[in-house]
Amino acid sequence: MSDNRLLTDLHVSYIQGLDKKKESFEYWAGEHLRLNGVYWGLTSLHLLKHESALDSNEVIEYVLACRHPNGAFGGHTGHDAHLLYTLSAVQILCTLDALDRIDRDQTAKYVASLQQPDGSFAGDEYSEIDTRFSYCALSCLSLLGKLQAPFVDISKAVTFIHSCKNFDGGYGSVPGAESHSGQIFCCVGALAIVNRLDLVETDRLAWWLAERQLKNGGLNGRPEKLEDVCYSWWVLSCLSILDRIHWINRDKLVQFILNAQDTDTGGIADRPGDVSDVFHTLFGIAGLSLLGYPGLEPVDPRYCMPVKVLQRLGIPEQP
Repeated sequence: MSDNRLLTDLHVSYIQGLDKKKESFEYWAGEHLRLNGVYWGLTSLHLLKHESALDSNEVIEYVLACRHPNGAFGGHTGHDAHLLYTLSAVQILCTLDALDRIDRDQTAKYVASLQQPDGSFAGDEYSEIDTRFSYCALSCLSLLGKLQAPFVDISKAVTFIHSCKNFDGGYGSVPGAESHSGQIFCCVGALAIVNRLDLVETDRLAWWLAERQLKNGGLNGRPEKLEDVCYSWWVLSCLSILDRIHWINRDKLVQFILNAQDTDTGGIADRPGDVSDVFHTLFGIAGLSLLGYPGLEPVDPRYCMPVKVLQRLGIPEQP
C-alpha cells in the first residue's frame, strides 16, 4: 500500500519484533542468515536515528556467540564460518563501538587465509570464488584497521576485480560473467575502499546503471528484469561513489520505495504489494538516505554504514 512519507515508528516496531516471531516458518527457515539479519535491522535503526531501539549488550553477546575459535563468524550459533557473516559481525561491532571485544588480528588472519594466488577471495574453506567475497574481505579488513600486508595483497586483489570488468563497464561475479548491479557494487565499493577508482570507466558504467530505472521509478539489477527496492542501494551506492547519482529520477525512486512500505505492520518489501522483510527494509532506507530524504542519518555508500560510525573509526571519506 502506498504512503507519501517514511513510516519511521512503524519500521522501528517491525524490526524490534523480528526476534519474537519464533512460531513462524520463516523465522527458522532463515536461521542461517540470522547474523546478517541483525546487521540489516541494526543498521536500519541507526539510519532511522533510533539507535537505542535494540539492547546493545544483547546484540553484542549474540554476535560473540557466533564467533569461531579462528576469529571467523557463522550465520548463527553453531553454524559454519563464512566471510559474508564475518563482515556482518564486524559491521555490527563497529556500529556498537564494541570492536575491542574481539581479537582484530585473529579475525584479519582468517580473512587473509581466504585470498587465492590470483588475488580473488574464497567465501570459506570450500573455495567458492565470487567478487562478493573480494568486497567482503576488503571492507572487513578496512573496518578492522588491517588493510595492509601481511593481511592482504591489495595489488592482486585489485587485479582480480579488474579482470571481472565487462565491455559495458559493469562487473560480474567472476571473469566473463554478465554485469549485475549487486556485483557492480561489490567491485566498485571494493575499488573505492582501496582508492583505485581510476580503473572504473565512470561514464560508461554510470550510464548502464542509470538505465536500470524503469518507468515506475524503481531500479532493476540487469536488463529485462523487474524492479526491486534492494537495487535502490546496489545501483545508487555506485552512482554516489561515481558522483553520478543525479543521473536518475530522484522523486520517482523515492515514491517507489515509499510505496513498498507495509502500512499495517511496518517494513519495506521488494516492490509494492509484496511482503516486507528486513533485507529490503535496510536497503530501502539506505537508498532514501543516499537520496537525501529528510530525517535520516547519512549513509556511507562504500560500507552501507552510518557516516558517523566511519568517522569514529577514523576511516576517511572518499576523496
